[in-house]
Amino acid sequence: MSSTELPGSIATAATPTTLPVRVAEGERIRSVTLPGLTLSVRSRPPAREGLAPALYVHGLGGSSQNWSALMPLLADVLDGEAVDLPGFGDSPPPDDGDYSVTGHARAVIRHLDAGARGPVHLFGNSMGGAVATRVAAVRPDLVRTLTLVSPALPEIRVQRTAVPTALLAVPGVTKLFARITRDWTAEQRTRGVLGLCYGDPARVTEEGLANAVHEMERRLQLPYFWDAMTRSARGIVDAYTLGGQHGLWRQAERVLAPTLLVYGGRDQLVSYRMAQKAARSFRDSRLLTLPDAGHVAMMEYPDTVATAFRELLVDQGELAADGHRVTDPGTDTGTES
Repeated sequence: MSSTELPGSIATAATPTTLPVRVAEGERIRSVTLPGLTLSVRSRPPAREGLAPALYVHGLGGSSQNWSALMPLLADVLDGEAVDLPGFGDSPPPDDGDYSVTGHARAVIRHLDAGARGPVHLFGNSMGGAVATRVAAVRPDLVRTLTLVSPALPEIRVQRTAVPTALLAVPGVTKLFARITRDWTAEQRTRGVLGLCYGDPARVTEEGLANAVHEMERRLQLPYFWDAMTRSARGIVDAYTLGGQHGLWRQAERVLAPTLLVYGGRDQLVSYRMAQKAARSFRDSRLLTLPDAGHVAMMEYPDTVATAFRELLVDQGELAADGHRVTDPGTDTGTES
């Protein structure tokens, strides 16, 4: 494994033909190279040594940047990293072209194994929630707690607003959509995505919109952009159809890690009605429902999600009720101020 790190407010961790990747103040981005796989990883320097490791996994069409609002709110209790899945953000496509949920889960596992960071507090949103569920089920040794924001788990009745996204999995649809929308500006595309993902798009700040438009412009320059979207969407649909022990709901039942579930009442991609089913399926779960949130609660209501996660740490004995971190068992006892 090799790693190259680029700090700064804007890091040029991109190919020469694309715009630079934007990195928030205090963040760093590095490239991790594994056999057949290169991953871009975003992080913040930990507030102090010895904090528990965390890994954040984005959803379909997203990137590690989706966690930039939440990560600093937990930087005093977690040593966090956010990964760009293969083909997304600044990570190039995997050599084997595997964009299935299992393929993405394998990439996460390989990253954790190579860095020897497990067990981690694992976060996942949307497709990343499905990926994180699979990781927690097949490699419980790597997962300390699991936090899922609108996880893409199979639904019997898909919402009508989610159908266009699902159609990306149909052969030929992506090329047709790309041709129909070829005259759309990056801002038009971005506003469309934000309108689909946010419960109230008015919550997006001017800076947030500018960063999202920049990222859209950058991605549209990538020759594999639509291929990664299409194959990953197909991977989600395929995962929904799997039965037996490989089915996502069956794997949810196998998760041993304490699990925080976050669902938005205005989510147009993952139905709010799935919250109770998820709460019943994960054996050690707690549920946070946000009536006004959409599909990306960690971006819309980061403070609320951070508070819920801290409460999970308190319940697990890793954080005292006064907010002080409890030293890991086996190393020392007491609290740190």
